Amino acid sequence: MTFNPDADLSTNTTRRRGRNAAIAGGAGVGVLGIIALIAGPLLGIDLTGLLGGGTSSGGSGSGESVIENCDTGAQANADVDCRMAGAQVALDAFWTENVEGYVEPTLTVVDGSTPTQCGTASNAVGPFYCPPEQGVYVDPTFFDLMQQQFGASAGNLAQLYIVGHEWGHHIQNIVGTMDRYPNNGTGPGTNGVRMELQADCYAGAWIGRMTEQTDADGVPYLVKPTEAELEDALNAAFVVGDDHIQEISGFQNPESWTHGSSEQRQYWFALGYSEGLGVCGEAFTRSVDDLEP
Repeated sequence: MTFNPDADLSTNTTRRRGRNAAIAGGAGVGVLGIIALIAGPLLGIDLTGLLGGGTSSGGSGSGESVIENCDTGAQANADVDCRMAGAQVALDAFWTENVEGYVEPTLTVVDGSTPTQCGTASNAVGPFYCPPEQGVYVDPTFFDLMQQQFGASAGNLAQLYIVGHEWGHHIQNIVGTMDRYPNNGTGPGTNGVRMELQADCYAGAWIGRMTEQTDADGVPYLVKPTEAELEDALNAAFVVGDDHIQEISGFQNPESWTHGSSEQRQYWFALGYSEGLGVCGEAFTRSVDDLEP
């Protein structure tokens, strides 16, 4: 159980959208999309067609609808779409308290695939944040792929970690971190890797204080995670590390890293969980050798 069964989640604004479009991608890069970025050049294969050049409008798309019957924590515990909607409510409550002038992002649950300003959202690309839309896109079947292709347990808290990570990119966008630290290539100490590690830290900080946000009746949205649930979240951080993904792909090259190693990602999630938001800024001030324990 992750959500308090009695929590009121009826304020969620999560929507569902999907189209049977061909898989493409764009500026918003998800977890599985990393493979195209890091494996392709080293294997001599052009995989960027999975990701690049998406120019689709971020309009409503066919079949857009409001997520229904996702009003309580009990429903969020039982249904993955409702879990995403519940995460939206809890994340907005957390960041409203911690960022002055916080602007809520949109959250779209993807059914199949749908066009965005950052390319096509689908489970092949994975969850991602699209900066020009200030929107997070998640196809929940991605969690099944994490289990099947990456060997992840991908339980409820791991799913919340992944959504919280994408929310972290929204925070980086609205507070100006993305502007201050623009993309400067690939490798262990680059801005791109540091951006991802900070987003992991933000997700950990949220989960570490997840019982402090309450609904209008004072009911906490989320319950304190168990040790098993925390291990599940750490497992998700491990399987999306660049070195682990490269190992699956059959090579190792730290200079092509875009998201950080498994050890780094676990460390920054755990650091945020134990220390809170105050430590997350260090992702951009520490030396490259200090980005992991």
